[in-house]
Amino acid sequence: MDKRKLSWITWSFVVLTVLVLAMMLANTLRSPVEIVLPDTSTPSDTGEGTLSEAGDMAVVEVAPSTVQAAIATLARPEAYRRTLTIEQIWSGGSSSYEIAETVRGSWTRTDRTMPDGRVRHTITGPEDVYIWYNRETSIYHAPAGEITADNELPIPTYEDILDLDPETITAADYRDLTGVSCIYTEAQEGEYTLRYWVSVESGLLVSAEKLFGEDTVYRMTALTVDQSEPTEAEFTLPDGTVLG
Repeated sequence: MDKRKLSWITWSFVVLTVLVLAMMLANTLRSPVEIVLPDTSTPSDTGEGTLSEAGDMAVVEVAPSTVQAAIATLARPEAYRRTLTIEQIWSGGSSSYEIAETVRGSWTRTDRTMPDGRVRHTITGPEDVYIWYNRETSIYHAPAGEITADNELPIPTYEDILDLDPETITAADYRDLTGVSCIYTEAQEGEYTLRYWVSVESGLLVSAEKLFGEDTVYRMTALTVDQSEPTEAEFTLPDGTVLG
């Protein structure tokens, strides 16, 4: 064979080998491809979901085993107003009434229309409670003791959900309740089924139901919340004393 032709064949093989080695080395040094995981932070209408906000808040899954931890991340607003509708239902009848609730810091005012038509006004603070009826100037004043704002409403709260025995929680997920994004919790206590909807935005319990078997015996709703600052007049007693 011609020596020149052999030389060209040898050099071609060497060049090809160098190119293959160069390509293999380039692939080895190349940065790894990033895998982008799908965003799971958007709450779902039903089923399990996650709770996420801007910043460094950890994602919280909602399931029967984790719903108490999810609700524990929420907090009530420092100031707000809302109207609660309470329904009590029994065989052959029912009753309902409304309570106006106004909160400013550690002070809560409730205005509740009683069955006899009188309006019970209560202002509860960290240590004291003040109660009067209608426009009367006679005011009952005592240490708060067992008379708390929650007792005056009276409604369950999200603290009641935190106090549930985890073994009794049968369902939990994210649900939309008439336009309000909520964490939903359902628990079974004996023959009673307890249902709670807690607003993700306000941290307030916005609805609750108690069922005996398949019959609803109690229902509370308070879907609209006004978070503007209450006025001084709303925490002024009939004798002119300003509280809070």
